[in-house]
Amino acid sequence: MSPRENGPEEEPVIRDNRKIDPETGKAREAAGGVPEAAPGDQGTETAAAPAEGSATDLLAERTADLQRLQAEFSNYRKRVERDRIAVKEQAVANVLTELLPVLDDIGRARDHGELTGGFAKVSESLEATVGKLGLTVYGAKGDPFDPTVHEALLHSYSAEVTEPTCVEILQPGYRINDRILRAARVAVAEPSEEAAPEETAAGSGGPDEN
Repeated sequence: MSPRENGPEEEPVIRDNRKIDPETGKAREAAGGVPEAAPGDQGTETAAAPAEGSATDLLAERTADLQRLQAEFSNYRKRVERDRIAVKEQAVANVLTELLPVLDDIGRARDHGELTGGFAKVSESLEATVGKLGLTVYGAKGDPFDPTVHEALLHSYSAEVTEPTCVEILQPGYRINDRILRAARVAVAEPSEEAAPEETAAGSGGPDEN
C-alpha cells in the first residue's frame, strides 16, 4: 500500500531559525517586530564607552606621573649643582684663609723694601694665583668707615674729617666676591665736636682784629 493510499501526503516543514538573514546580512525581526540582536552584539556599545574613558584616564595619570618625576629630577639636579658650587667655594675660601698670614708677610716686606730678587718673583706669582681664585684685597687710608667690612682697633677725633673715616690701615682686608674672609683692621677718626665752634670763633675774630 502506497503512502498516498493511507491519506493525503504532508510536505515537510523547514524552519529557518537563523537570526541573521544570509541574503541581506541583517538581523531578522523576532515576534513583535523587534530585530533580534546578533550573537555577541549585546552590551558591546555600552562596554566600549567605559573602556575608552578608562584608557583616557590612565593616559592622563601616567602623563602626570612623568611630569612630576621630571620636575623632581630637575629640582634634584639644580640642588646638586648648588651644593657642588657651595662646597667648591668653601674649599677655596678655607685654603685662601690659611694663606692670609703669608700674604701679610709679603705686604710688610714690600713696605720695608725687602721684596727683591727671587723672593719678589715668588710673591708676585703667589699673589697672581690667589687673584685668579677670586681673592681681592681692600682697605685704603681715607675710606669711609663701614662696620660691615672694617674692624676698628683704634679710635680718635679729628677736625680733618667730616664722617667716621679710616685714617690708618693696620691690616688689609680680604674678600672673595662679596664674601669677607677677613675684615680690614683700621684706625678710625670721627669729627671733633669742638672743631666746628672753634673754627667759627676764629673766623669771626679775624676781621675785628684788623
